[in-house]
Amino acid sequence: MAVIQGVERPAWLMLWALALVACSAACASTGAVPKPFPMPRESAPASPASPASPASPAPPASPASPASRSSRSGFDGYALTGTALALRGTPYRDGGTDVSGFDCSGFTQYVFGQHGVGLPREVREQYRVGKPVAREDLSPGDIIFFTTTAPGPTHVAIALGGDEFVHAPSSTGVVRVERLSSSYWSPRFLGARRLGN
Repeated sequence: MAVIQGVERPAWLMLWALALVACSAACASTGAVPKPFPMPRESAPASPASPASPASPAPPASPASPASRSSRSGFDGYALTGTALALRGTPYRDGGTDVSGFDCSGFTQYVFGQHGVGLPREVREQYRVGKPVAREDLSPGDIIFFTTTAPGPTHVAIALGGDEFVHAPSSTGVVRVERLSSSYWSPRFLGARRLGN
């Protein structure tokens, strides 16, 4: 406390803000508690679904051509996104990896695991798998990465097709669909990866 008293008020506030940001990683797989992401304006968030009766999956907004339906890695990108969409409303849980609650990388790991595809646990490790995909070439089932609170990949989501993705966003959120072109997510887009061939 003596150190803080000797520092001018604006400098103390700046140190406090930096400490808060350092402790607010975008995904709990990094070990930090995430700060809330903004709620989408286009639609209200889904109400939490009970693990026994998840919400019915909806088809992606703008699906890719039928030729890309059977994903390059041997899993069906539409079936995978259906699994992800069925989990809408599941609460965010720090370190969560199952239907009782997910963090962002726990969500992607769980969804891909349901289709026989193993993913590493942490966002930065997931960023190293598969092949890079250009933003304009995203297909259902591609993994999208964002840089939110620190340089490099700090948040991960699953592409649905068109401009939409599904993710487990933050400590005050639930699994939900958002738009890549939104004013929050678009400038934070870091890259995307495609698993398989």
